[in-house]
Amino acid sequence: MTGSAGSKDATVLAFDFGTRRIGVAVGNTLTRTACPLTTIDAQAAEVRYAAIAALVRAWRPGRLIVGLPTHADGAAHAMTARARDFAAAIGKRHALPVDLVDERWTSEVARDELLAAGRGGRSGRAMRDEKAAQIILQAWFDETHDVRRTP
Repeated sequence: MTGSAGSKDATVLAFDFGTRRIGVAVGNTLTRTACPLTTIDAQAAEVRYAAIAALVRAWRPGRLIVGLPTHADGAAHAMTARARDFAAAIGKRHALPVDLVDERWTSEVARDELLAAGRGGRSGRAMRDEKAAQIILQAWFDETHDVRRTP
């Protein structure tokens, strides 16, 4: 499920997967910038997948990105497998390519950025998830080959 940005300009949706909340960000391969979009807050899988389907219909992405959680040393843990399963499921449901991006520290970075902007605490939880998705997507843009650059 890895790959690179193609030469076609396309919208990309990214997900910061969690068992309760899924942060979502959107970006475009032309501008190569990510923006927080929303947070899906539901424990029921069917509600989460319906919300994702609505976002896919609305934004018509050419690719999906999912953050891959691991321990600080990169070792897998229980959420790593769950995120991989989630990525496979949304890719199959929407017939779209899915890339996985290392998400170590994204929630902490998002929390710190929101605190610095005066938007921390309990009220900032949903914003933290969509901000984490933005960081994941921006990392994907930054790591993929920019087809507009000349070698």
